[in-house]
Amino acid sequence: MSMFDVTRVTAEVGDSTISFETGKLAKQASGAVVVRSGDTMVLNTATIGGLRDVDFLPLTVDVEERMYAAGKIPGSFFRREGKSSEKATLTARMIDRPIRPLFPKGWHYETQLVAMPLSVDGVHPYDILAMNGASAALAISPVPVAKHVGAVRIGKLEGDFVVNPPEESHEELELDLIVAGTDEAILMVEAGARGVTEAEILDALDIAHGEIKKLTAAMEELQQKAGKEKLQIDVPSIDEGLLSSIRESHGQALVDAIATEGKLERYEAIDQVKEQVVAHYAPESGDEEAVAARKSEVGAAFDSIEKETIRKAIAVDKKRPDGRAQDEIRPIETEVDISPRVHGSALFTRGETQVLSNVALGTTRMDMRIDTLGLVTSKRFWHHYNFPPYSVGEAGFMRGPKRRDIGHGALAERALAATIPDEESFPYVIRVVSETLESNGSSSMGSVCASSMALQAAGVPVSAPVAGVAMGLIKEGDDYIVLTDIAGVEDHLGDMDFKVAGTADGITALQMDIKITGVTFDILRDALDQAHKGRQFILGKMAEAIDGPREKLSPHAPAIESIKIDPEKIGAVIGKGGETIRGLCEEFEAEIDVEDDGTVRVYAPTGELVDGVVQRITSMTKEAEIGDHYPQAKVVKTTTFGAFVELVKGTDGLLHISNVKPGERVDSVDDVLSSGDLIDVTVVEVDKERGRIGLRLTADPSVAGKSPEELASVGSGDGGRRGGGDRGGRGRDRDRGGRGGRERERRS
Repeated sequence: MSMFDVTRVTAEVGDSTISFETGKLAKQASGAVVVRSGDTMVLNTATIGGLRDVDFLPLTVDVEERMYAAGKIPGSFFRREGKSSEKATLTARMIDRPIRPLFPKGWHYETQLVAMPLSVDGVHPYDILAMNGASAALAISPVPVAKHVGAVRIGKLEGDFVVNPPEESHEELELDLIVAGTDEAILMVEAGARGVTEAEILDALDIAHGEIKKLTAAMEELQQKAGKEKLQIDVPSIDEGLLSSIRESHGQALVDAIATEGKLERYEAIDQVKEQVVAHYAPESGDEEAVAARKSEVGAAFDSIEKETIRKAIAVDKKRPDGRAQDEIRPIETEVDISPRVHGSALFTRGETQVLSNVALGTTRMDMRIDTLGLVTSKRFWHHYNFPPYSVGEAGFMRGPKRRDIGHGALAERALAATIPDEESFPYVIRVVSETLESNGSSSMGSVCASSMALQAAGVPVSAPVAGVAMGLIKEGDDYIVLTDIAGVEDHLGDMDFKVAGTADGITALQMDIKITGVTFDILRDALDQAHKGRQFILGKMAEAIDGPREKLSPHAPAIESIKIDPEKIGAVIGKGGETIRGLCEEFEAEIDVEDDGTVRVYAPTGELVDGVVQRITSMTKEAEIGDHYPQAKVVKTTTFGAFVELVKGTDGLLHISNVKPGERVDSVDDVLSSGDLIDVTVVEVDKERGRIGLRLTADPSVAGKSPEELASVGSGDGGRRGGGDRGGRGRDRDRGGRGGRERERRS
């Protein structure tokens, strides 16, 4: 008899089966569920800790990648997993964002959700399973979350929508859309695309919601069969009498403070009103604990009234805190070439949000190696985002990027990736870094705009400029308003944060978080349409600073050129033991990459140095043709009938004795030339069948100034012995000499 009491339910989603199993693994967690599809398995746990005396939800979400899940050993020096990968961090954020609003108000127990992939098959991505597993673990735990959350990926491949497409197809998707929601409404959307329309997004969301209902039904079944009893908590409430008194005594002062221009000035004015309210309704006299409790109660009441006042003013009275119309975008300033030594830079300022983006170009050897459970092992374009505390007027620790920074950087990267040229047409690695210098609403979309301009300033041949805009929603009863270019307070107190980025023709990235269940598809349609108009306006402002990629790269960028050679000539470029290619790298301060198909990429500090390398490699690898000129050809052997001259490494030509000294008869080649001499020669004959090349001195009157056609009739003057060849075995080997050489050896 088994010691495990296992419960298992399934859901058919798209073309695959997703199973939820509990009762076997991690039984000491408050809730533990293994989610499986194919051979991908993720262990999800939800654990309740101690009760904390805090005024926020103490929820943490962690995704722990284990390389053994894909049969890999970590690539670090210690051969052990270290800091969470970007993929794990982004997945943790996608778990957190739709689930956090569903926790009951007043839930102050330390709560942790952990997702750990146990096995990945390279077909079914673990991120979708982890998102579903987190909600399933909460469903069977004592945590009284309001709803179950299902998640699904919708891809568009070759014009058709696909539910949970296989991982190997992700690089080819025209739309990669991840949607999370309950059986009633969509709560979160993450998307990257190659310019899809707003209508296609709505169609994909509709398909996704239908699949989500299947998943939430399976979670409900799991809860009914194996769920634990839910904890009961007291939902905090505020005394209505206190609220009414504060509205009457300080309501107008709060309205006036909210109308203050400037973010920091507005916050200061509101804080002053709050201080007055607390001083009036929570006197300092009395028991210390009682005074502190009363201050906390009065502060919470004021915060509630502040939220109520701002939301009513916007949704019902149609008055935004800064006085803008609902579709009005704050004043925009754009500028390029801010940082003189970087390869491309741009400054984007929109109201009190300001972002500086800088581009650095590198060689393909600088690509980012990715050591994760996914199929992608490297990338040549990436975007980083930084949010220093001074950008919001605060002083704080700067200890590397936070999860929010990583998420915003990834969003901007998705927005721009669709416009980045392929490696064949632009053989550079591209890194963009956005520095948030000021922030009052949607610095992530500001970074999209600044980075798109910086890429153009750097001369990256992007297919189109990209702009982003953040939309908001505030809904009070039946009254609602969709806001374009939301400011910080509208984001904080609103019901939806909807970020849309794209070109003039279509959407390239989308991120949406919804805090309420009453957002209909009609509201989403209005938001997408309004975002489209806002994006067009911002693109016009960006074009005032730079209208398309520059034709030339920055003089400080590494020069790169790609050429194609005969794969059989690769050995000549590399040389014995790499001697030739090392010599070129040292001589021209260059890096040279040679691919098996004959593609050679040359990187050097200046274009002049790159041209020198390319010219040298071309001369080393091209087949000799009549008219080719070699001003520094080296005599490698003299014979009774002429001199063998090295044109390039591995290829010789013959300068016949009759041409060693034009116009004069020479008894012996050695009287004129010696091995090691450098001479200026021109090819006058090529016999490919016999692998022989005939030469004349370039200064020879019969050669100087002649076209290749005229040189063909000049001849090499060797009486039929067309010297030379490829010393690599194709054509005459110079060490064997010509017929005269062999005769001399026999006579001696």
